[in-house]
Amino acid sequence: MGSISTKPPSGMRDFLAAEVARRRHVIGVIERVYESFGFVPLETPAIENLSTLLGKYGPEGDQLLYRLLHRRERLARALAAGAPEEADLSDEGLRYDLTVPLARVVANHPELPPFFKRYQIQPVWRADRPAKGRFREFWQCDVDAIGTRSPVADAEVIGAVATVLKHLGFGGEAAPFQIHVNHRELLRAMVAVARIGPELEASTLIALDKLEKIGREGVIKELVEKGIEATDAHQVLTHLDHARAPRFLERVAESPAHAACAAAAGLLELLALARSGPAAAHLVFDPTLARGLSYYTGPIFEITLPGLAGSIGGGGRYDGLIGMFSKHQIPAVGFSLGLERILLVMEERGMFPPRCVGPELLLCRFPDVPAAEAIRIATQLRAERALADGTRAPGLRVELFADTPAVGKQIAYAVGIGAPFVGLVGGDELASGRLTVKKLATGEQKALPVAEVPAFVRG
Repeated sequence: MGSISTKPPSGMRDFLAAEVARRRHVIGVIERVYESFGFVPLETPAIENLSTLLGKYGPEGDQLLYRLLHRRERLARALAAGAPEEADLSDEGLRYDLTVPLARVVANHPELPPFFKRYQIQPVWRADRPAKGRFREFWQCDVDAIGTRSPVADAEVIGAVATVLKHLGFGGEAAPFQIHVNHRELLRAMVAVARIGPELEASTLIALDKLEKIGREGVIKELVEKGIEATDAHQVLTHLDHARAPRFLERVAESPAHAACAAAAGLLELLALARSGPAAAHLVFDPTLARGLSYYTGPIFEITLPGLAGSIGGGGRYDGLIGMFSKHQIPAVGFSLGLERILLVMEERGMFPPRCVGPELLLCRFPDVPAAEAIRIATQLRAERALADGTRAPGLRVELFADTPAVGKQIAYAVGIGAPFVGLVGGDELASGRLTVKKLATGEQKALPVAEVPAFVRG
């Protein structure tokens, strides 16, 4: 039998201790900020019914869904019927994003408050082509407000993600960021003026969403391949160029006959509200922003960084999505941060704070010390302790070396795992109730009562 590959599937990864610690740091910041804005957590299953997922992301998104085969007798029946099609073999798939599952949850739980603010941080899966910073399994960090059309909700989700990025160290010279804002109705008006029919509108928006990635000629080529006349393809891009002019939004908002008059006025109001909050210095109107997913209905957002291709987050208003699962149309707006993209930037630009991964102290024992006594000392070091101000401090992260080889070998192990301190316990220490603590970086060594060791290590 041939050897079994030990690599994970393409586009998926293992996370060792240091990377897990960085991921937890970022997720912890995101959770704290989202909760400070009044959002509550939600989790949904990794597997959804295909009837929930299909038709929500557009044709290209549907092609990237991971489908799960039927099992056992059901699969056998489908195969036995002869020439089965894709729909005959599967009715479940891995979730593609967190927004469609949220819409299903809202429709399925009428007991939720009419104005529901939730955040969700979980992995999603897409059968895409892996590339740098692009994986088939990745985490999204969503924040959404359900039940209102007020632009205040849009401004709040924008403010929440801007605050997250600032708390992570973005916004300065190392990682300046911009939040691009546009409106789907503005784009639809430009597409209509370019004589592109409604049947090709969705395909046009998907192509326009790739403008930064494939360039102007690449977009025109794709539009022509979709059946759009070359002159019309050029015209829609020309309209986008004209929209970059100063006071474009103001002029459209002041023109009642313009198809996007209300959209422009609404976008101006949203920008004014968002500039009252933490995103003020980062907002920019971008008429070329399209967002490829088909469920967006109003304002759309995307975060970019200089020197980084693509975005680290995006979102928008999707007032028609929940109505696909419910008898009622329920408005909603959300923003999603890509955890992997944030981690990539922070790693490349040295933005992570110094952290101790693994044990803070390795407890080493001599052969004359019973294992039970070493466990008792380790338990004492790990316990919370009271501070002078009445608060309590967490105990140390302590690893107990299980065997009793020469102390030099135990210390060498501590160096290898990055533990900054070792605690040595022999017969003398055991008799005196003390521990010899050594700081490996300097060689400094002290014999301390066990109760004083945590303060020495943390100090």
